[in-house]
Amino acid sequence: MLLDWFSHIGESMTYGGETLPRYLAWHPRDHIAWSLAREAPGGGAAEGACFHIVEAFDRRPEYRYDGVDRVEKLDETGIRLVQRVAGVVVVQLEHTWSAGADGTHYVSVLDVGARSIAFAPVNRVLRRRLPDDMLDAWIAHNIEEVGHLEQLLPGLHAVHA
Repeated sequence: MLLDWFSHIGESMTYGGETLPRYLAWHPRDHIAWSLAREAPGGGAAEGACFHIVEAFDRRPEYRYDGVDRVEKLDETGIRLVQRVAGVVVVQLEHTWSAGADGTHYVSVLDVGARSIAFAPVNRVLRRRLPDDMLDAWIAHNIEEVGHLEQLLPGLHAVHA
């Protein structure tokens, strides 16, 4: 269900009696817009695509994120969204999932900053743009949206099964 969700995130769904873009249904308070900035080599929202994401954590304008992320992984085990500068990873968000005895095990890791000393200036800029309180708001946002998937996915699965 999670692979299907991310592969079709640009589509609409019925939720709460109205038809909405999936991305907006996922987190109605913080999500602003989602679009496919570049299709995957095989088409659509798959590995190799670029997602244009606009959201504001805790609905605060100063915590707005408006960026284009490359999908470097999208398969049965998770999704990884990456931003690079001169070919070097500077921001990486990875969601991994697996079946567990009590349901799905879902882990999100946001990695900010390059691991090369040569990128220290880039890392300083990133830290200024992503202060600790904004990262705390992102953590709360992520918990809310991942938790909301429990409400969204079963209905979608029932309609498409």
